[in-house]
Amino acid sequence: MSNKTIGLSDDLHQYLLDVSVREPEVLRRLRAETMRHPMGEMQIAPEQGQFMQVLVRMLGARRTLEVGTFTGYSALAVALALPDDGQVVACDVNEAYTAIARDYWEAAGVADRIDLRIAPALETLDALLDDGQAGTFDFAFVDADKANYDGYYERALALLRPGGLVALDNMLRGGRVADPSVDDAATQAIRALNEKLRADDRIHLSLVPIADGLTLALKK
Repeated sequence: MSNKTIGLSDDLHQYLLDVSVREPEVLRRLRAETMRHPMGEMQIAPEQGQFMQVLVRMLGARRTLEVGTFTGYSALAVALALPDDGQVVACDVNEAYTAIARDYWEAAGVADRIDLRIAPALETLDALLDDGQAGTFDFAFVDADKANYDGYYERALALLRPGGLVALDNMLRGGRVADPSVDDAATQAIRALNEKLRADDRIHLSLVPIADGLTLALKK
């Protein structure tokens, strides 16, 4: 038996999608529109969105955070998994991208569950902490500029309750983290955070090889 994670050929990946992904029509339409966008590669994969829905349901989450919303696929996936009184506080800086998101949130009937904050995410997270909301969130998803990932992680961890979960996207950087010849600032930031997380005794840790690498940090 191999001790390595299975690699996915195109055929095997398609099989995975065919037998496991239950993507609602509104999410499928949003994903299709986003893939026509010049920055469409920033969208998460449908199997990742569904995986996050399972995590949110397992946590019994009601209050969630998102850092980096883009056209709204991940926020919509999470919002659909929340109870009627659940909330996603979504952080982004781009009005044009999130205008697409708002249309689909409305179409899905969950716009009232998503509180979009247009401002630098560090400012939004600090404002939540200043407002006494530390320890009140159940789940956080980080998928934004890599240089600030450490700051997003620290603030998200502070905002989570014990037993809450931070999910950090793109933690394998398309394999670049393991290539010593790659030394761009974003990859260096992710490498440094991966090393920090491995030694962080405030969390239980798993780096899952789904999509571009999703780190799960469960707050003790």
